[in-house]
Amino acid sequence: MAELITIEAPDDPRLHDYTGLTDVELRRRREPAEGLFIAEGEKVIRRAGQAGYAMRSMLLSAKWVEPMRDVIDGSGAPVYVIDPDLAERVTGYHVHRGALASMQRKELPEASELLAEARRVVVMESVNDHTNIGAIFRSAAALGMDAVLLSPDCADPLYRRSVKVSMGAVFSVPYARLEGWPRGLETVREAGFKLLALTPAERAVSIDEAAPHKLDRVALMLGAEGEGLSQKALRAADEWVRIPMAHGVDSLNVGAAAAVAFYAVATGRPES
Repeated sequence: MAELITIEAPDDPRLHDYTGLTDVELRRRREPAEGLFIAEGEKVIRRAGQAGYAMRSMLLSAKWVEPMRDVIDGSGAPVYVIDPDLAERVTGYHVHRGALASMQRKELPEASELLAEARRVVVMESVNDHTNIGAIFRSAAALGMDAVLLSPDCADPLYRRSVKVSMGAVFSVPYARLEGWPRGLETVREAGFKLLALTPAERAVSIDEAAPHKLDRVALMLGAEGEGLSQKALRAADEWVRIPMAHGVDSLNVGAAAAVAFYAVATGRPES
């Protein structure tokens, strides 16, 4: 049974993993370097454990000790019980879900390893907004995408905000980073995938016309919010596809566009 440790000082060194969680640049550098990520909320903590991530420690308000008792007893990691006001001083924000866990990262697989078993993959270029990363992973999990590949400059899917928005879906969809860009796209093509670039450009064909659900292996390419895919990424694609729109709307948020496109890739448009 794990030991419950009451913490009363915000500078207690045992809380190092939880300090300054609102400093995005700091966390981007520190979390991968130290091999950790933060899971927030009961559901996300449980899903991280179910996905095989080892727990380093937990930070709980007193009311969450009993609801999390099975996780506490099963992990053996130290559990720090802390007053909510003190938790806010430590983390830099109001921990309204009352439960945080520091988890150990796993080594990422090679892209070629994921591609060998996949048929439907997502390729993201320069998606740096953590909310969008989380939303895309959640849709990818819900709509049956097999894997996610990230350009070298994409945001970290295990950053706290990404994990929270995805509701833990970042743990269920395997992902890897491509080496080099757009050179790494050749790895995808050589594995037998057709590269479809999602873009509102006029020359793009309707995603219904492209019928990605009929392809044996398809990789859907998504660009950053606003800018979209770069010209070098578009040139590397096999075909440009767009989502048909009405009422003069020319584009969607990348998270919303991803969900629509994933549905088309998985099943196509239902019969009317």
